[in-house]
Amino acid sequence: MFCDMAKAKEYTVAIPDKPGALGKCFLGLAEAEVSILAFQSYVEDRESLVRFLADDTTAARKTLAAMSMIFEETDVAVARLANRPGALGRAAARLGENQINIDYSYLGIDPGSAKVLLVFGVDALTKASKVLDDLATEEQAGVQTSAKPA
Repeated sequence: MFCDMAKAKEYTVAIPDKPGALGKCFLGLAEAEVSILAFQSYVEDRESLVRFLADDTTAARKTLAAMSMIFEETDVAVARLANRPGALGRAAARLGENQINIDYSYLGIDPGSAKVLLVFGVDALTKASKVLDDLATEEQAGVQTSAKPA
């Protein structure tokens, strides 16, 4: 399983900023039967940086190492919410209401459901995980959240 409650292991991989490099990385993971659940990619200082969540963290770690990729593992906060307008806004607002700073965010899909995975790099992981877990529980129960839809 890729995450426990509202926390997950995220991989940040440094990839050369050249044609085909991103594809090579993700095809290598696919050959190891690793599914990418969420990702973002951007260029910084002439190098591509990719952040992603994988369905099998052990296989992802082993595959990246076998490919001699430079990577880091980080814990991130994750919200599993219904894919509807305002989901990202409610989650971000709820974190802000709890004085949790968001360093970055991106989204993906929760396998086997119609929910989105909202991934947050935050300055207070344990607190953020609890806040997002509570939000997901409220939304599942149909409780009106305190943040207005964005």
